[in-house]
Amino acid sequence: MANSFIGRDMAVDLGTANTLVYVRGRGVLVDEPSVVAVNDVTGELLAVGHDAKRMLGRTPADISAIRPLRDGVIADFEATEQMLRHFIARVHRRRYLAKPRMVICVPSGITPVEQRAVKEAGYQAGARQVSIIEEPMAAAIGAGLPVHQATGNMVVDVGGGTTEVAVISLGGIVTSLSVRAAGDALDRAVVDWMKKKHALQLGESTAEQVKLSLGSAWPGLTEQEAEVRGRDLVSGLPRTVTVGSAEVRRAMEQPLDDIVDAVRVTLDRTPPELAGDIMDRGMVLTGGGALLRGLDERLRDETGMPVHVADDPLGAVAQGAGTCVEEFDALQQVLVAEKRRV
Repeated sequence: MANSFIGRDMAVDLGTANTLVYVRGRGVLVDEPSVVAVNDVTGELLAVGHDAKRMLGRTPADISAIRPLRDGVIADFEATEQMLRHFIARVHRRRYLAKPRMVICVPSGITPVEQRAVKEAGYQAGARQVSIIEEPMAAAIGAGLPVHQATGNMVVDVGGGTTEVAVISLGGIVTSLSVRAAGDALDRAVVDWMKKKHALQLGESTAEQVKLSLGSAWPGLTEQEAEVRGRDLVSGLPRTVTVGSAEVRRAMEQPLDDIVDAVRVTLDRTPPELAGDIMDRGMVLTGGGALLRGLDERLRDETGMPVHVADDPLGAVAQGAGTCVEEFDALQQVLVAEKRRV
């Protein structure tokens, strides 16, 4: 019986783009987009995750499909809490018994108020204890870096809402920077470019598709072209234009520059001993943005340092937080923990 209680602790990577839930002893059981669809009239939850994402930009007047997290922090508290509750219920069939301990990942630049909101959402969703871990720390653990040793480990976590750059040594973050230039900013840059250059209005999902299929951070061997469909801003009618990889790369130039600058600034703030370690070992790229073609090449070119992409960039943060759940007591020092006052 005791075993069933142990198996309930969970780690949640509450991301702007995707939410992953890791359950102790069972691994990642939920990996869904952070989107909820709500009926505005009754307040009823209609869909969560993949089903809700398909509704983005396609809902009638009385239904809202919303992303409750923006730039790595909670923008809609109620929707976040409902989403968390839905995912917990999905993982724990025996709902009335489930009072899990929960580790939730947050961006490193989060304010105390935002941090409290995340914890509160966890408690409202039914957790008995909520611990917080900073995303770059979780990403470093998930990517298999030796975070407890006295060597410098640099991790660049390019997520949906934020890019987290951190240098970690002896189980703590030595210096970190969180910038709001990440996956969403790249999508917005594509939307703005198409509007300016082609007078074409794209939806969020289409911009994301363009980024995934044509996007790159560095000129590659294969430059592709594709047709992009949107609404003509002059006539208001649907129109198709052909766009190439080079043009999409130019469109995303500004957010990519911001990511490179964040890495540069963090290196600049790093103590010389640790900077030497990073020079030898290089930095590790995690997060969905790590999958952008050529991002590692670009960072290598701009910083002159070795750059490695984690084996599972999308799951690194959830795996790292999951490791904290598996070895709760051993990894207590990396958590930003406090008991809830009853």
